[in-house]
Amino acid sequence: KRIFDFLFSLLFIFLIYWWVYLIVFFIVKFQSKGSILFKQSRVGLDGKVFKCYKFRTMNIEASNSKDITKVGDSRIFSFGNFMRKTNIDEFPQFINVLKGEMSVVGPRPHMISEDDVLVEKIEKYRIRRWAKPGITGFAAIKGFRGGTESMDLMQKRINLDIRYIEKWSFWLDLKICYKTALETLFFKS
Repeated sequence: KRIFDFLFSLLFIFLIYWWVYLIVFFIVKFQSKGSILFKQSRVGLDGKVFKCYKFRTMNIEASNSKDITKVGDSRIFSFGNFMRKTNIDEFPQFINVLKGEMSVVGPRPHMISEDDVLVEKIEKYRIRRWAKPGITGFAAIKGFRGGTESMDLMQKRINLDIRYIEKWSFWLDLKICYKTALETLFFKS
């Protein structure tokens, strides 16, 4: 898994990320003041905290909020909304993968404040810490993406994360990568 993660992220950074970064740089600078990259503390493997990288999609004064993003969130600027729908905002996480903090595929990393709440409210939540968090995951390709305040939906997402951990195989990772690529190319969210 680590060899695949390293090679895949290295290829992605050299073939795609660098030119996407340039395009994102100019559009984000035109629409919103502040940095291009956004770093936020997230919970990873074995509960260790790391700085997760993303392209910034919210106005700078709102982007460090500990509030979970909601559908139609007014903090998100228009190109930020496009990046979220197409997963482009996740591209900088390939740097996290290269550093070994994340995997290409795995449970999505949560903010510390969200993790603290979910560990108390969601059954078997801590099991997801047995795998490195991923840029994409089994729950994501099943339609469970973005923030939610519904504990029922979150429990379903966590159940899919646990199922992924239990059923992991290299072929499952390839299938998830393929489905994520199709969703990104055809703007499905």
